Amino acid sequence: MTTAVTSEARKSMVRLYRAAEPDVLKPLLDRAATTPESRERIMGHAAGLLADLRAAQSRGWVNQFLQEYRLNSSEGVALLSLAEAFLRVPDPETADLLIADKLGDADWRAHAGRSSSKLVNSATWGLVVGRALVGEGPAGPLKRLMARAGEPFVRQAVGAAMKMMGEIFVMGRTIDEAMRRMRKPENKGFTASFDMLGEAARTFDDAERYFQAYVGAIDAVGNDPKAGHSVSVKLSALHPRYEVARWDECVPALTDMVEALAVQAARKGIALTVDAEESERLEMSLDIIGAVAALPSLKGWEGFGMAVQAYGKRARPVVAWANGLDRIMNVRLVKGAYWDSEIKRTQVEGLNDYPLFTRKAATDVSYLAVAKDMLAAENIRPAFASHNALTVATILEWAGNSRDFEFQRLHGMGDGLYERLVRENGYHCRIYAPVGGHRDLLAYLVRRLLENGANSSFVHQLADARLTEAEILADPVAKIAAVGGARHPSIPLPKDLFAPGHRNSMGIDLSDRPTLEATVAAVGKPLVSGVQSSQGGGGARSEGKGQVHAAITRAHAAFPAWQATPVDDRAACLERLADLLEEHRDELMAICVQEAFKTIPDAIGEVREAADFCRYYAGEARARLRAVELPGPTGERNTLHIEGRGVWATIAPWNFPLAIFLGQTAAALVAGNTVVAKPAPQTPLIAMKAVELAHRAGIPVDALILTPGGPEVGAALTEDARVMGVAFTGSTATAKRIARALVQDDDRPIVPLIAETGGINAMIVDSTALPEQVVADVVASSFRSAGQRCSALRLLLVQADVADTVIAMLKGAMDTLRLGAPGDPATDVGPVIDRSAYDRLMGYRDSVRDRWVKTVDAPADGLFVPPTLIRLDRIEDLTQEWFGPILHVATWEAGTLSETIARVNAKGYGLTMGLHSRIARAAEVAEAEAAVGNLYVNRSMIGAVVGSQPFGGEGLSGTGPKAGGPHYLYRFCAERAVSVDTTSAGGNATLLSLDEGGI
Repeated sequence: MTTAVTSEARKSMVRLYRAAEPDVLKPLLDRAATTPESRERIMGHAAGLLADLRAAQSRGWVNQFLQEYRLNSSEGVALLSLAEAFLRVPDPETADLLIADKLGDADWRAHAGRSSSKLVNSATWGLVVGRALVGEGPAGPLKRLMARAGEPFVRQAVGAAMKMMGEIFVMGRTIDEAMRRMRKPENKGFTASFDMLGEAARTFDDAERYFQAYVGAIDAVGNDPKAGHSVSVKLSALHPRYEVARWDECVPALTDMVEALAVQAARKGIALTVDAEESERLEMSLDIIGAVAALPSLKGWEGFGMAVQAYGKRARPVVAWANGLDRIMNVRLVKGAYWDSEIKRTQVEGLNDYPLFTRKAATDVSYLAVAKDMLAAENIRPAFASHNALTVATILEWAGNSRDFEFQRLHGMGDGLYERLVRENGYHCRIYAPVGGHRDLLAYLVRRLLENGANSSFVHQLADARLTEAEILADPVAKIAAVGGARHPSIPLPKDLFAPGHRNSMGIDLSDRPTLEATVAAVGKPLVSGVQSSQGGGGARSEGKGQVHAAITRAHAAFPAWQATPVDDRAACLERLADLLEEHRDELMAICVQEAFKTIPDAIGEVREAADFCRYYAGEARARLRAVELPGPTGERNTLHIEGRGVWATIAPWNFPLAIFLGQTAAALVAGNTVVAKPAPQTPLIAMKAVELAHRAGIPVDALILTPGGPEVGAALTEDARVMGVAFTGSTATAKRIARALVQDDDRPIVPLIAETGGINAMIVDSTALPEQVVADVVASSFRSAGQRCSALRLLLVQADVADTVIAMLKGAMDTLRLGAPGDPATDVGPVIDRSAYDRLMGYRDSVRDRWVKTVDAPADGLFVPPTLIRLDRIEDLTQEWFGPILHVATWEAGTLSETIARVNAKGYGLTMGLHSRIARAAEVAEAEAAVGNLYVNRSMIGAVVGSQPFGGEGLSGTGPKAGGPHYLYRFCAERAVSVDTTSAGGNATLLSLDEGGI
C-alpha cells in the first residue's frame, strides 16, 4: 500500500464528508468540463446511442414491458408496489386485499393490446381482469365469473404479471439458472457480475446463509473462468450489525469473510467486487477492502475490486485511495443506490450537511470527474456503470482508442445502449445480474427502483415523450455551473428543516469514528460532585413540605412581573436556553449517561429534544400568544387576550429527565406562568443543570424554582391551592392521584391537569409487511432505551400466516443485541433505572417463564433486565404495562384487522400503535379506528419529533393536548375577552370617516 497516497486520500474524505455542496463541486466542474470541439463529438455520439436505446424499446418483451409501464407512471408505480409485496403473501385473503389496493385505481385497460409483444399483452390482460374483479360492483359480469371460477383466477392472473416482473429484474433464481440465461443469444458478447443479492442480514443465521450463497456462486462461476463472469459481494449481507458503533467487532469478522471469498475467487481465476454501502459505512468498507488488498496470499491476483458511488461527496478521494493501493484494483463507478434514505437519515439526525449531492445533475458532474480520474489512474482497471447515453459518449471521447476498461449495466435496464458498442466496436460490457428467489429478491430490487429520486434518472427521461433530445442530453456541467453548485432548493440543510418555525437541533455524526470516540470520552468524564443550580443548594437534596411552600410563595410573588414580560422577551429566553443546551451538550449527555443510564444515541436525542422544545415553544408563543382583535358591530372593539394562569407545578419522569422536564417547564414559562419544577428522584442532577442554564438564559430565579424530591414533594406541590396548573408525565396511577388532589378542596379553583402516562402499546403486522423492516422496527421500539419509553412497543400482533417467519427472524435479531455499560457505543440495551424497577420486571419474567419465546444473556453485575419475548394466547392476556425490555407476542387472523384494533382499544389505553402493511386501505382503517394519540405506519413507534409528530395519549394514557404540538401552549393559558363600546360617549367616528361625499 502506498501509505502517503492513501493517507492523504483518507484525510480528503474527512474534509469532504459533509462539506458544503458548492465547495465540493467547484473542482469537479473543472475536471468534468469538455472543450467545445469535444462537446460536439460527444453530442453526436450520444445522439446515436440515444437512437439505439429508443430502437431497443420496440424489441424484446422486457423493453416493451418497461416501455408500456414506465416506472414514473401511475400504473408503473402501482405495478412495482404490487410486485414489492405480492410474492411474499402466503394467504389468499390478504393477497386479494393487496391486489384490490394496488390495482384498484390504475387504468390498466388503456394499456390492453398496445404492445407488439404477446407476452406483455398477456400480462396486461391479467391486470385488466384483476382490476375488473376487484373494482366492479357486486353484480358485474367478471364478478359473476369469479364466483364460478373462484378467487384463484385473479391471483393467478396477477401472479403471471409478477413472474414477468421477476424475469425482468432477476437474472436467475439460482446461480446455475443465471449462468444458463447469460448464454442466451440476447446476452452474446456480454459478461456478468452475479450478486446473490437480498436484504441486509438481520441475524447471524442470515449472514451465514448469504456467505454460503457467495461461496456457492464463486464455485459455480469458477467452473467456467473463460466465460469472464465475476461475483459481487455486499458486506451488509455478511454481518447483521455492520455499524460504526460495532467497528471493533464487525470489521475483523468481515475482513476474514472477504479474505476467504477472495482467496477462493483467486484460486478459481475469477474476479470479486465488493459492492458499495451507505455513506456511513464507507470508512469501515475501506478498512476491510484495504486489509484484503494487502494480503500476501493475493499478490499477483488482479481480480479484486470495489464499487464507488458518484453521488457521494468523497468519491474522488476514494478512487485516489484505491489507486494508491499497491496492486491493480477493479473499480466500478456507479451513480448511487441509497439517495432517499441518506437524505432522510441526515435530516433526522440533525447533521450539518449531506454526505451526497442533492441534485441529479451534480451527481452526473461528479461521475464524469471521477471517471476522468479513473481513466488516468495507473493502478485502476475502470468499470463504468451507466444507462446514460451522454455519460457513455463522454467516456468514449475521453478514452480515445483505448479498450482497457469496461461498461456495466443492470440486468433489465438499458438494453440497446451497449449492444453495438460490444458486438461491432470491441468494447466490453458487464451486466450486473441479481440472483435469487423472486419472492425475496424482486421486492428488494423494486424498492431500489422506487427509491433514489428515480423519476429524474436518464432511463425515465428517455421514456418521457415530452422531452426533446436536447433536454435529455443537456450538459450537467452547464446545469450545475448555472446554479453555482448550490444545493437543491427543495432540500434544506437539516438545521433549516423546520424553518421558518424553528431551527432544528444539532446532532452528532456518530458515523464518523473520531467524532464517536470523542463523544465516548466526553460522556465518560466524572460528573462534578453536587451540580449547583443558580438558586443555591446542590447535590441530590430533597425538599421538605415547608421548603415547597416557600418555593410556591416565591413563584407566586414573581408571577405578575414575569407575566408582564413581553412574550417576545420570554421567547428569547427559551431560544437562549436552547443555545446553551447545545453549548453544554457534552456535560448534559454525560449526566444522562451516568445518572439516567442512557446510551449515547439516547443521550444525544435527549439534549436535542430539549433544545427543540425550547425553540418550538418560543416560535409558537410569538405566533399564538398575542392579543387578537375579534369582529363585532360598528362602534365596538372586541379583543381576546391570552395570559398566564399563575404558578404551575411541572412533575417530570426519570426516563426523559431533560427533554420532558424542560418541555413541560418551557411551555409553562413562555405562556407567562412561573414554575415550581420537580424532577424524578432518580434524576435530580440533570434537572439542576437544566435549571442553572435556564437562569443563565434570562429566566428569573423566582420564576423557575427547582424542588427535588420524591412523592412527598409532589404531594405538597399538588395540594397547594396557589398552584394554578399541573403538568405531569409518569404512571397512570400517579396521574389519577394528582387529579383527585386537585379537586379535594372545595374552595380551590378548578385548575388544569396535563397528564401524559403510559400504555399497552401494540404493533399490528399483516402478511404483506416486509419481515426485515418489521423486525428492525420491533427491536428498536421494544428494546431501545431498555424498553423504558412511554411509547415503547409492549404487544406485537402478527398475522398468524406469517407469525413463524417473523418470530424466527425476531429471535435471531435479539441475539445480536449487546447489553452493557450505557457509555459504551456498542451497547444496545443498558441497565434499568433502579433496583425497584429491576425487581419488579425480573419478578414478572420469572412468573411467566413457561411462556418465554426468547431471551438473551445479560451481564451478571448491574441492573440489566434481559430483553425477553413472551408468547400470549390472546390479546386480552396482557392487562398492564411492563415498563422495560419485555415484549409480548400474539397472533391475529387475516381479515380481522378492525376486530384486532377494537380488542386493543378495549384495554383503555391510547398512547401509541404501530401498523406494518403494504395495503393502503389497512392504514386508512387503522387511522379511522385506532383510539391512540400516535399511530405509526411502516416505521418504529419511538422517537416522536417536536413540531413534526406531536406526542401524547388519550384514555388511560393521558389528557392531551400533545407535547410538541400547536395546541399545547393554550392549555397553560387563561383567555380573557374584553369588549369596549367606543360610542358610549358620543358619535361613531368610524362611521363618519366612511362618508366620502358629505351631507
